Parts: sequence; C-alpha cells; structure tokens
Amino acid sequence: MEHPHRVVLLAGPSGSGKSYIAQQTGLPVLCLDDFYKDGDDPTLPRRNGQVDWESPQSWDASTAVEIIAQLAREGRADVPVYAIGADRRVATRPFHVDGSPLFVAEGIFAAEIVEECRRRGLLAGAYALRRPRGATFLRRLARDLSEQRKAPRVLVRRGVALLRAEPAVLRRQTGLGAEAARAREVLRRVAGLLAGHPHG
Repeated sequence: MEHPHRVVLLAGPSGSGKSYIAQQTGLPVLCLDDFYKDGDDPTLPRRNGQVDWESPQSWDASTAVEIIAQLAREGRADVPVYAIGADRRVATRPFHVDGSPLFVAEGIFAAEIVEECRRRGLLAGAYALRRPRGATFLRRLARDLSEQRKAPRVLVRRGVALLRAEPAVLRRQTGLGAEAARAREVLRRVAGLLAGHPHG
C-alpha cells in the first residue's frame, strides 16, 4: 500500500544535534523522546537498582510505530508530551504533517524501528547522525544543564558514560539499518528524497 506520507528516521547518540538537524530539513518533526515509558512502568529495565534510560527497553517502540503509521495514512495524530524531569507523559498534543509528503521522526532510539517501518511501507530513509565525540559531549551537557533535566553531578557522570559508549551506540544504530551520515549529508539526502517524490 502506498501511503500519502512517509517518515525519515533520524537517530544518533544523545546530544549529537538530531533535533537541530531535523528542524533544518524544513519538514514536520516528530520527537521520539516523547515515547519514553513512564517512570513507574514495571517493564522498565534496571541497572544497579536504577532505571536504565539508555536502554531501548525504556522506550515504547510499538506506540511510536503506530503513531507514525497513522501520520503516514492520515497526516495527523495525537502524540504524547513527555516531561523528562518528571519521568512521565504529562499531556497529548495534535501533530500534523501539513500536507508534506515526508516528515522526520528523530530520537536516540529511532533506529530501533527502522525495520518495522520499512516492512510496513512507511520508511523514506533512515540515518544515524555522526559528529565528533567531544563536540557531542559538550553539546549534550550544555543542553541538559540548561533544561535542568537532572542534578548537575548526575548529568556530568551520565555525559562521561555516554561519551565512552558513543561508538557502540553508532554501531548498534547502523546495524539496525540506519545509515551513518554527517549533518550536511543528512540534509542533502533529505533534499534528494523530496526532489524525487512525486508529490514533493
């Protein structure tokens, strides 16, 4: 079945600039971070007694795919609004693709749904954003501190751990079907997808 709209999935390590690059495409952007599970969900993975928010199991992949499928079919859906500081969904909001043939869904776990989106005919492209690790560390720390996501010492400790894990994160994302690409390459490929779309 040919859908009137299709998704470009944008993955990449935490703090790599996914949200910024997604906005730079000029397409409607769905934030996949809003599909984290609530903090009291019994299915959340744990490590050393703490919720492991870096694990894909902390994220509601099935609901994310269903929302993307609805957007592909109908061009609109009600999507969750997640408060990271509170570790829970606090509202829903209407999301529209505004007649665009493509929309972007970005988030650290975007690669987890590449295969399912491809299988269901929803996928236009999938990319894992690749940037220098030091720049990603500083960008992530500045963002998290400014948004007061957690206590500063927690954010610094988390940032160092993510810095070390970053090569493995990219390997996993590309292994799941996302193409590693720098920011300019992502923008160029999305522009190519738009130019080649019969309704673009």
